[in-house]
This record gives sequence, structure tokens and C-alpha cells, in this order.
Amino acid sequence: MKITVIGLGKIGLPLAVQFASKNHQVTGLDTLESRVHQINQGDCPFPEELDLKSKLFQVVKSKNLQATTDSQSAISSADVVVVAVPLMTNKSGEPNFEIVDSVTRNIGEFVNKKTLICYETTLPIGTTRNRFAAEIEKRGNLKTGKDIYIVFSPERVFTGRVFNDLRKYPKVVGGVTQNCTAKGVEFYESVLDFDNRLDLARPNGVWSVESCESAEFIKLAETTYRDVNIGLANQFAMFANRLDIDIQQVIDTANSQPYSHIHQPGISVGGHCIPVYPHLYLLNDPLATIVKEARNFNDQMPGNFVKLLIESAGNLKGREVLVLGVTYRPRVKEIAYSGAVELNKILLSLGAVPRFHDPLLNKSELVDLDLNPGEITDETEIIILHTAHAEYAEFNFSSLTNLKFFVDGRGMMGKGVRVIKF
Repeated sequence: MKITVIGLGKIGLPLAVQFASKNHQVTGLDTLESRVHQINQGDCPFPEELDLKSKLFQVVKSKNLQATTDSQSAISSADVVVVAVPLMTNKSGEPNFEIVDSVTRNIGEFVNKKTLICYETTLPIGTTRNRFAAEIEKRGNLKTGKDIYIVFSPERVFTGRVFNDLRKYPKVVGGVTQNCTAKGVEFYESVLDFDNRLDLARPNGVWSVESCESAEFIKLAETTYRDVNIGLANQFAMFANRLDIDIQQVIDTANSQPYSHIHQPGISVGGHCIPVYPHLYLLNDPLATIVKEARNFNDQMPGNFVKLLIESAGNLKGREVLVLGVTYRPRVKEIAYSGAVELNKILLSLGAVPRFHDPLLNKSELVDLDLNPGEITDETEIIILHTAHAEYAEFNFSSLTNLKFFVDGRGMMGKGVRVIKF
């Protein structure tokens, strides 16, 4: 089978490698010539992705994977086209379809009959059918379900562990027509393997759903649920902080009952998914007040933590504040929607002198993010913990003789959302 994966980023490249590892002929299509050249040399552009380096080298060496910038040749030669490019959004969560629309136009221009087209980019409900399928049909004079087959199959993986997650979670497929769904299921069953999971209602594997709209909804539902749950946990944590109650003990004990699944509170919600996809859901359901309020509350968390600091430490003007952790989650070198950026803005607006430290980022990388680098020293007076890196969990902060205030943004000191006075 000839497969083209469009978009060789942190999701698309592991997908292309996975497909190639099953002895299919895979072409990776990307607009970045430097990345295409790097991949064709067997050189991994994302070394932090578990097992990608070794797997990429093998599939390039076996000639099962090659990369190109030539859209026409990549699309026209494919039996299956998988779209894994990002849907960009602005600060208000409004989508910019420019990249994925361009890809869709190219597909409509160059695709052959009987090709399966799989969209894995997270989308507002109805986009696959009403925007993309309609465009491809118009450009190629094709009928979906008869001449071509179009499905939506959401990516459900985390960067850093993509190959493990591909095996762990069911692959959801929903087509524009039932014929499309059947073709999509057949394809993914040929390129993926799955771990046995006794906790699922049906065997782990490729799961078909009734339509592409259902598949789009599933992706938005699972990410929006997490955002709303985190928002609730954050409200619980702020209230517990006022009462001087250990919120972690509350959550752990409540979750011992099988119907309670309270998530972890924290100083910010970052990443490509959770801060973004609730906005895509709200495009279809603007009456979802719970979703909107949770998203707004989570956006306010960096400011809430600074308020807690001011309540204890007083005016921050002219005082240095060291923020520990810039990446949005531990052990992953990703900055997308990191709350550390918002902390920088807030602290600067108050006249403070923010400094930033992260074990995954060197000083020049911090400067490129417009963040002033800092170090943990004996002179440090105020610390805000933003990211729960293991290096910080192992550090003895009580040994710092001048440290007066430690803002625990991730509950690493045992009581969740609070300011610790040293």
C-alpha cells in the first residue's frame, strides 16, 4: 500500500514511521525543505520522542519511508492520504484554517479515484463533511463514498510517547459515508497494533463510530472534559487554600470512590490541546456555559497564584521572582500555551523582576522566548513553581537561607495550591 502523510511534525512523523514499519511504502510530505532533507538522511528532528530515532533510521534505511516537498507527486501516487497538519487558533480560540485548507485544495487537485483520505487534525464538528469533503468533491469532480473515501480519525496521543499511545488507545474512525468508514477501519487495522486492555467495553483496536461528526465530537469531548474537570479542581484547590485544608488529601480520598475522577489543580493549563479545543467545541455549542466558565477560570490561574503571593509577600515592585519551569508539562520540551509566559506578563506589569529556569531549556532558548534566565541561588527570595520537573522535587529548597516565599503551583510540597513561607 502507498501511503502519504501530510505534515511531518511531532505527530505526523511518528505516524509515518509507524505506517512504514508495517512494510507499506510511505511518503512524508512537508513544506520545510530542511526537515525533509533531515528525515531522508535518517536524522531524527525530534530526539525527545521515545523510540522515534531508532525507528526512523530503520524505515529510511529500508526505503519504506521517504520525505518530499512535492505535493503533486506525493498525493497522486497515494492509495491513502493522512492529514496531520495543525489547525492554528488565535488567542480567543478562533480557528485559522489556512494551512489545512491549502492541504485540502491540493488533495482535491491531485488525488486519484478510490483514494482514502484521513483527517487527523482536531476540528470543529462538521468540518470534515461540510468544508473539506465539499472542497475535494468540487475541485476533483468526485463523489465521496463512491469515487473517494473520506474519514475523520482523531489523534489521541501525547508527544513524547506517541508509539506507546498508538498501541494503548482505541483508534476512532468516522466517515462521511458508511463506505468511507469501512475503508478507514480497514486501513488503520493494517497499520496499527494494540495492547490488550481488559478495562474497555470492547476489545482494544480500531473502533468505528456512526459518522465523521461523531468522531470529531469524541475528540472535542475528551479534551473539553479534561479542561472542565481541571477548572473544577482549581476551584476546589483555591477554596481549600483559604481554609488551609490539604486539597491533595481531599482529591485522593474522594477519588477512592469509583465515581469520582477529580483531576489535578495547578497554576496553568498548557499544551496544544486542552487550552485550545474547548474553543473549537464552543464554536458549535455557544450555549455551553460550563465549558466557557471553566476555560476562563483556568486562564486566570497564573494571576490567582500571583495574588496569593502578594497577600503573603506584599508589593512585588523591584523584587526578583524566580519562576521554576517553563514547559507546560514535565519532561517534555514544549512551550505551547505555557502559563510561564502569562506569569512573565503579570509580574512585569506589577514592576517585579521575573527570572526563569527550566532544566530542558538553556539560557539562549529562554531569551528567544523573551524570558530572562535565572538560577536557584542562596540569594533567591521568592520562587514560583510552575512545572513539576523531577529536578525540583529532588531539590531541598529549605536549604536556601534567603528564601522567604515559595509559591507551590503544582502541589509538589504536599498541599497543592498555596504559598509556603520559609
